Parts: sequence; C-alpha cells; structure tokens
Amino acid sequence: MRTKQVNLLISFVAVTLFSFSCFCISKLTHTYNQLISCRNHVLEFRETMLHLKNKTENNRQELIKALNQMKYEITLRENESRNEKMVTPSENETASNRFEALKFFFPHLRKVARAYLNLPFPPYFQSNEDYLKSVVDMIMKRFRRQVKSGSLEVISVPAFLYPDRLHTQRPTVSERKSWHMKQVLDFCILMLYAQSKAMYYLQLEDDIIARKMYFTKMTDFLHNITSNDWFYIQFSVLGFIGKLFRTEDLPSFVHFFLMFYKDKPIDLLLETIFQVKMCDPAENFVKCSKRQKHILLQHKPSLFQHVGTHSSLPGKEQYYKDIYY
Repeated sequence: MRTKQVNLLISFVAVTLFSFSCFCISKLTHTYNQLISCRNHVLEFRETMLHLKNKTENNRQELIKALNQMKYEITLRENESRNEKMVTPSENETASNRFEALKFFFPHLRKVARAYLNLPFPPYFQSNEDYLKSVVDMIMKRFRRQVKSGSLEVISVPAFLYPDRLHTQRPTVSERKSWHMKQVLDFCILMLYAQSKAMYYLQLEDDIIARKMYFTKMTDFLHNITSNDWFYIQFSVLGFIGKLFRTEDLPSFVHFFLMFYKDKPIDLLLETIFQVKMCDPAENFVKCSKRQKHILLQHKPSLFQHVGTHSSLPGKEQYYKDIYY
C-alpha cells in the first residue's frame, strides 16, 4: 500500500515538474518572440529615422539651393532695375568707353571712331556672319528664357579690334604664339564687357564639367571668407579655369594683360601679376610664397574639371586634368 502511494506521489511530482517545465519553456519562447519582435521594431524604427534624416538633408539642400536661386534672381532684378534707372541717350556711348582703353595699347584703333562689341541682335556680325548668326539662332532657340531674362548674353568681337597679325591668314608670328596672344585679348575684352554686370567675375571655358551644386558651394565659400584681403580665388587650379575676381579689380588685371599679351599665355601672366603686385622686391621668394597662401585662396576640392581634348589651336591636343577635382 505504501509502495503504491509512493509511486503516485512520484508520478504527481513528475507530472508537476513536466507541466512546470512546459510552462517555463512556453514563457521563454513567448519572451524570446517578444524580444525578436522588439528588435525588429527597433531596426524598423532606425531605418525610418535614417530615411527621415536623409530626406531632411535633401530638403535642406533643396531649400538652400532655392534660397540661393532666389537671392540670385533678386540681385538680378535689382541690377536690371538699377540699369533701367541709369538708361540715358548716351548709355551706349558710356558703355563703349571701357573699350576705348584698348586704343592706348593698340595704335591701329586710334583711327577708329569708336571701339565696341556686337550684340546678337540686328545689325548682326561683321566677320563669319553666317556661322555666327547660326550660333546665335541656336542659342536663342534653346535658351530663349535665359536670354530674355538677361541671365545669358552673346557677344561678338569685331575683327578690327585685334591687331592685323592676329586675324589675317598669314600671321607675322608663329601660329601657336599668335593663338596665345589672341586668347589673352579675348579674355581682356570679355572682362571689360563683364565689368559692370556683377560683383564677381568667374572665368570658365566650354570644355569643362562642374561638381554638383557648384554655385551653392562657391557662394558659401565667399560668405565664409573672413578677410577681404584676397587677390583672386581658385575654384580650379588648372590654367585660367575657375578663377574668380572682384569686378572692381578687373581693370588692373586687364591693363597688365594688355601690356604683356605678346610675351606669355594668360595663366603665366596671372602668376606674374601676383609676383609684381604682391611680392616686395627686397624679400626672398620663399617669404612671398608663404604670404601667397593667405592672399591666393583655393577651394578644395576643385569645382571644375577640364574634359576637352581638342584645342582651338589646329592640330593641338591637350589632356590637362585638375588633380584636386
């Protein structure tokens, strides 16, 4: 009888332990599932937050871009309004006075009544008329809104502004040197024309690419400059590409370039004018180079890269690349 009772007790304890074990396992499984579910929710929440962060950053960039565009358009309207208020019957004559300075450097222009540039409206051009007219017609068709708003202008330089040896079929100097000389004069004439258009002048070329949001990055860089004692800013270290000047400084650069346009290409003249204007003759080159780092500002990385291979000089190929782009 006692054996039977012991067996029943053992059976009861075993059943109880088994039931408790099953209960514990069930609880643990349920808790584990809850933890897995909680972890999944945390991961999902994290992904949502990252998505919102990226979206917020994109929105911020878009807002900055829109704000800068608004600032640009407001400045453009203010300039247009100011120009409209300044319009007088002698405005064209006043604007052309900037090019009268060319007569000091080019004696052949002293026989000309007025030095001027042609705009892409009648009367059209004086040289290569058919080709130039086709280019203007193409631009007017593809960029009509920009041209109409005044944000895009097309100019044509009359052949008579150049010395004879630069636009005759048989130049008196070597073809390469003649090409460099004409290039310097092209830049000078463009600078003279752009002098009254804005606060800054940025030199670009037609065979380059630009980084995304380059205009915003340039604007931010300018706003963050703490000193006004800078010579010019390099947004590309290659040649004459991506160089930004204050328009108030352009006459000094132009006059220097015109004095020595026969001697060096434009990028070497830019280095020379820095040494002339910023280096004391009594100091050594090392000291001047150290000061150059503070006066000659450079944006890194470069915002523009040269991608063209065919030069406007016939038969010449160039594969220069900006190492900081």
